[in-house]
Amino acid sequence: MKISGFSFIRNGTLLGYPFVESICSALPLCDEFVVAVGDSDDDTLARIQTINSEKIVIIQTCWNEKMQDRGFVYAQQKMIAQYNCTGDWAFYLEGDEVLHEDDLPKIRAAMENNLNNSEIEALVFDYHHFFGSSDWLATSPAWYRRECRIIRNTIRSWAPDGLYWVVMDKNKKGRYPRAALVNAPIYHYGHVRSIEAMREKNQRVGKYWKHDHPLFSGYQIDPQSLSPFTGQHPAIVKTWLANEAEKNFSPNLNHQLTKREKKHRWAMKLERMLNCELTKKHYRLIK
Repeated sequence: MKISGFSFIRNGTLLGYPFVESICSALPLCDEFVVAVGDSDDDTLARIQTINSEKIVIIQTCWNEKMQDRGFVYAQQKMIAQYNCTGDWAFYLEGDEVLHEDDLPKIRAAMENNLNNSEIEALVFDYHHFFGSSDWLATSPAWYRRECRIIRNTIRSWAPDGLYWVVMDKNKKGRYPRAALVNAPIYHYGHVRSIEAMREKNQRVGKYWKHDHPLFSGYQIDPQSLSPFTGQHPAIVKTWLANEAEKNFSPNLNHQLTKREKKHRWAMKLERMLNCELTKKHYRLIK
């Protein structure tokens, strides 16, 4: 079994991504790790070049600045990296996603156990979405609880954005991949970066989604959508959390709910009443 990791990144340092930690967290699993590195205004490329591993494959890219429809430029960069993967499985990590060292054997076992089962096209992870600081998790239906991050690299698949895949059946119809659970989490740190880095990110990337972001001044969220994190963070990200992440956050009990947050409060009530899970799913579980 050959495993290809892959990702894309641009201005990773400037925008506060733990992208080096993300890549290094997956390297023990991978036979190669392909990174599409966009033209940047910082040292992103140099930092990836200094990772001490022969597994790293760097592809320097130029982003289409005119592509401003629902994050499709992210999909383009994601697929540039994936199309250069040569493994049986293609394992995608975004620049703010990190694997825990204790979960690596379980992740490898999931790929090994499903390698010869052609019915399984993708593998699904649980998610820890940290918000405001590394002490809090966002848990409302606004945040996907599970998502595919490993795709079989011998099927026709493509990404309409950076988040998920579509599998093509006989060139006629796209569908979500058939999947199995890994039963391990991905640690998502995109919403704990410093306020300065988040402000820079919002100002730079909103155009790719046709968004005009207001100036970011701090993390605000419905306090009922948060839960305290009681686990252990991956060892590889602890230095980044200490030096780069936001720390001065606590839930604002007087937060004024947005219309979207009011909708998700009702969804949380329904989940509790009906014992169900209402987040969007970009896969179909087979087992």
